[in-house]
Amino acid sequence: MTAPVVRIGTRGSPLALWQANEVRRRLGDAHPDLADDGAVQIEVIRTSGDRLQQGTLYDVGGKGLFTKEIEEAMLAGTIDIAVHSMKDVPTWFPDGLTVDCLLPRADPRDALIAPGSATIAELPAGITVGTASLRRKALLLHRRPDLKVVPLRGNVDTRLGKGLTGQVDEMLPAVCQGIVGIERRLDDDRIAALLEPLNDTEAALGSAAERSLLAGLDGSCRTPIAALAEIDGDEMYLRTAIVRPDGSELIGTDRRGAAADGARMGKDAAAELRGKAGPGFFSEA
Repeated sequence: MTAPVVRIGTRGSPLALWQANEVRRRLGDAHPDLADDGAVQIEVIRTSGDRLQQGTLYDVGGKGLFTKEIEEAMLAGTIDIAVHSMKDVPTWFPDGLTVDCLLPRADPRDALIAPGSATIAELPAGITVGTASLRRKALLLHRRPDLKVVPLRGNVDTRLGKGLTGQVDEMLPAVCQGIVGIERRLDDDRIAALLEPLNDTEAALGSAAERSLLAGLDGSCRTPIAALAEIDGDEMYLRTAIVRPDGSELIGTDRRGAAADGARMGKDAAAELRGKAGPGFFSEA
């Protein structure tokens, strides 16, 4: 049996497997020799985040729980690339690894799953809402302090199984929500050349702006941070917000400018938000 040309590491959830297979398909489209059966192999790796299903990510250790074991496998050479939802990727990469290939951004909006209620405003008073995201909890409580928000973990299918899909709602998303990133070893020039045709310029520019904001705020899943970089031609509109964990206060700021200048805009927005928030803003309520 011929050894695979590219080995993809991924989590085993239906969404993660779809993303990994999409990367495999795109590799085959860009490089016909990789379209052959067995040329690109998918390796499922169970992460700490998959094993720990109780409580919020804040409680069990942060978003790095979804990448740690996969990155260890890549550093050990047992896989060549890793496929991640960029919203789950910590601000800083381990030494020797990088993400410089991003797929086109999918719809970044959050979805409300609430039979009988199409919007947050229509939810019955005092109703219980489940979410694993501290950002979603804070934004929900900011708009509706009467709601009871409780932890809800599990993959997409598990969470959808607990309700019926409602309409997409308007709420500023998490940093890089909807962007799939492909991680590789920094010194692997062969893989870098294979991935280059897959990189989406708009996703890369938006990710640079939003992750620059995150880095400037020293953000993680412990910090309610929201951002969305919208690109129109050569221009970017960057919307950002931070929220107290109990939803009692929201501070936002926007930036407009050249899309190529997004990383600077993100850094500048982070500095403004830090200045407005003052010490203690991110303390758990």
